[in-house]
Amino acid sequence: MFAIVETGGKQYRVAPNDKLIVEKLVGDVGTKITLEKVLLVNSEKGELSVGAPFVSGAQVEAEILKSFKNDKVIIFKKRRRQNSRRKRGHRQQQTLLKILSIKA
Repeated sequence: MFAIVETGGKQYRVAPNDKLIVEKLVGDVGTKITLEKVLLVNSEKGELSVGAPFVSGAQVEAEILKSFKNDKVIIFKKRRRQNSRRKRGHRQQQTLLKILSIKA
C-alpha cells in the first residue's frame, strides 16, 4: 500500500513505516499530524484511487521525529573586473516524519 501526498509544494510517495524529510511543519517532536492533501492511493488489493485534485476522505497519518536545518547552501555573486562580489548562505528548516498509516 502506498500513497502520493503533497506538502510544502512538493509531492512524495509514502508507505507505512517510511521516513520522509519535508520542509518544516509546525509541531513538537512526537506530535502526530495528518496530511490531508492525498493525490493518489494504491490499496493492498491493487485498487488505484486517483484524486481530482485530491482523493476525498483519504488521510496519511505521520509522526514528527525531529526538526533540523539542512546543509548550508552558498549563494555567491561576482561581477568580473569590478571588484564587486557578494556571498550569502542559507540553511533550510526541515522536518523528519515517520509515516504511521494510510487511510483511504
